[in-house]
Amino acid sequence: MKNANLGFNKDTSVLFATFSLWANGKRMPTNGSVEPLRDFLVPKIKKLVLIDQLVPGGEDVAYKIEVYTNGNMKCDTPDPSWWYAWFRPWLTWTNRNGTQISFKIRDFLSVVDWPFRTNTTYDYLIGLESINALAGILLRHFGKVRKVVYYVSDYSPARYPNKLFNALYLALDRYCARHADYIWDVSDAMQKARIAAGLDPQTSAPVIHVANGLFPDQIIPGHPKQNNIHALAYMGTVGPENGPDVAIEALAIVRKKYSDAVLHMIGGKPSDFAWLLPIIKKLDLERVVIHHGFVPKAADMAKIMNACSIGLAPYRAISGSPRYYGDAGKIRAYAGAGLPIICSSVPPLGKEAAEQGAAIVTNDDAQSIAKMVMQLFSDSEYYTSLQENARKFAKNNTWENQFMSAFTRMK
Repeated sequence: MKNANLGFNKDTSVLFATFSLWANGKRMPTNGSVEPLRDFLVPKIKKLVLIDQLVPGGEDVAYKIEVYTNGNMKCDTPDPSWWYAWFRPWLTWTNRNGTQISFKIRDFLSVVDWPFRTNTTYDYLIGLESINALAGILLRHFGKVRKVVYYVSDYSPARYPNKLFNALYLALDRYCARHADYIWDVSDAMQKARIAAGLDPQTSAPVIHVANGLFPDQIIPGHPKQNNIHALAYMGTVGPENGPDVAIEALAIVRKKYSDAVLHMIGGKPSDFAWLLPIIKKLDLERVVIHHGFVPKAADMAKIMNACSIGLAPYRAISGSPRYYGDAGKIRAYAGAGLPIICSSVPPLGKEAAEQGAAIVTNDDAQSIAKMVMQLFSDSEYYTSLQENARKFAKNNTWENQFMSAFTRMK
């Protein structure tokens, strides 16, 4: 039965083309919207096909296909199409971190191939990033897809240092923005940057803000935290652009006044974390920087978050960084845990949280971060105010609400 308030019903079919990192045969828990959108759609529509393209530099070069019909998985990774056997040696040879042309071609072919191979037409193709949306636009031309959603989780007008490559990236983004039926941007900053980079807003598809969300179990109940618990949290990937080293250096400064201060770091494989070990050793912080790695279980995450009192998001101010335009998942997670947030001025979400009294925005250096930490440790009234506002900020910020709002606007 059709729901007049939504852009889908029980007879709807969706092809969702996305990408993710896998390890030990499992999708890693850092892949943003992949599983949230799957879990949102499967019980609500007739059919969902998820094409998951493994990113370069991972354990395999294949793409995976999951088929869900009437709420049940009917097929998990069917036999690959004929072209993949010819293509696999090139993929294996170029399986290195970073953007690889071979993988982009694989991604495009994996999407275009499936509806023809199965003789199926879909109501929607939701393509995460431009190469998948481009495939959807071609499929729509051949009548295999009715509407195309260009889903953008990561954007920067200066994405690549190579000028020619960056120009191609921007041209493809503009093409998809003009020819898709809808654009889902995780941040309002993306469309502004897209227009500044050359998109005519009069030719753009309608833009829907679909921010990253939280699962209900990420909105963590707990007793009000106290600012006399001197435990900091850093959550997420530990690449230099995210500033994990800044968090560590800030801890060293804070400990000069609060000698019991510790830092819990959540996320990142041991190999990802390795570059931080010399910094930790140099500052004599081996016993007070606790690296938890990936924490997949909500109960375990809640236990760690409830032991912390402040969440840090010290993104580096690097020219051209996608962090200026994207959505900061760690900020939402901190808010869900009721943690006051200290972040740099880089992510748009940090400014939004600050406007709602849930965060403090400061510079991206250790001295500035440490200064704000110590201010919160010394001012109980200010700390409590940020904590209460953080919980309010997170309250309605679930994946379910984000996707329901998006599909309502697409009715």
